[in-house]
Amino acid sequence: MKTVIVGAKALLPEGIRQCQIIVENGRILDVAEHVPFAPEDRVIRGSGLYLCPGFVDIHVHGGGGFSAMSGKAEDVIAMANAHARHGTTSILPTTLAAPIPILRAAVQGIRRAAELPCDADILGAHLEGPCLSPAQTGAQSPDDLKIPAETDLTPLLDAWPGGVRMMGAAPELPGALALGDQLMGRGIVASIAHSNATYDQVEEALDHGYCDVTHLYSSCSGMIRVHSYRVPGVIEAGLNLDALTVQVIADGKHLPLSLLQLIYRCKGAEKIELITDGLEFAAGNLVEGTVYRQLNGVETVYEDGVMKLLSRESFAGSVATMHRCVRTMAQAGVPLIQAVRMASENPARRIGAARKGRIAPGMDADLLLMDENLDLKWVMAGGRVIRDFDAPEEA
Repeated sequence: MKTVIVGAKALLPEGIRQCQIIVENGRILDVAEHVPFAPEDRVIRGSGLYLCPGFVDIHVHGGGGFSAMSGKAEDVIAMANAHARHGTTSILPTTLAAPIPILRAAVQGIRRAAELPCDADILGAHLEGPCLSPAQTGAQSPDDLKIPAETDLTPLLDAWPGGVRMMGAAPELPGALALGDQLMGRGIVASIAHSNATYDQVEEALDHGYCDVTHLYSSCSGMIRVHSYRVPGVIEAGLNLDALTVQVIADGKHLPLSLLQLIYRCKGAEKIELITDGLEFAAGNLVEGTVYRQLNGVETVYEDGVMKLLSRESFAGSVATMHRCVRTMAQAGVPLIQAVRMASENPARRIGAARKGRIAPGMDADLLLMDENLDLKWVMAGGRVIRDFDAPEEA
């Protein structure tokens, strides 16, 4: 039996147009103006709705009350399922800085989860750290940061051969350029993360495999003044260097609309990957003003739609969903087709997920329907409907 989606305005690689999408065996079979279908085919009527590719979140620590750090496959599946209801049909569970044995166990838990039934496709693992700058710790545990030159990362990188898809590190640390070379040799995306590097150090890092910036503006060095001279940092490099893609937390809290507009103006639609950076508290029901403890021991407080350190001096990861991030980019004036691209095609391409992020024949049948207000109405992942029209709207 085929599934035919009719009447919707599809966000296609070439633009938005009304057409029919035919799905069979978990893949998009055809995209056509009009195709006859058999009486036994399932018909999804999307009149007045936008049909989008499923979102791909390549930087998310948890959701629904569960974390990727637990080492338990069932927790990874639960967090992925929670985000799937908000349109994330492919996910890269992401670790936090921790002792190497704990990180290795977390990666192995993600690996086991990827082999089990799940509403979202678990594409691999993203290691955020532990080789991060103490000067740009953010909400990472400072006691668990490592120097690459002093740390044997091979057991961690070998925990899932071919499954670790991305690793964030600060390239200015001793041994970090050699780490970049190692990641490049393994086919792992090296992202500049929690870094206090100068612009010149970022340029050098490009020659050693670094090609992406983790959550631009968050835990990134910016321009400083040294005597009479202005020295640009990671932020300026991320905005200016075409060789770098940038991850952006578009929850409307980490970055104001004006900075989202600036990033879009500098990087264009092709070089931005929307991420949630969601903690275990994302995609769940939270109480304003409540203190929550992360699994790494860091205490955070939920205020004004975002997690903060108790000092209120820094955000501590978001509680956003990708659906919310797309909405925020649209509020910043980014055309919908481009905002969706930043949440689907771009992150999929960044990690080499060739069958994700676009509506085209042969692609995985990961599809969403949203109305004119960008309220999410319907979600299909791998050809299975996991959120139907009668589901209540969620933020």
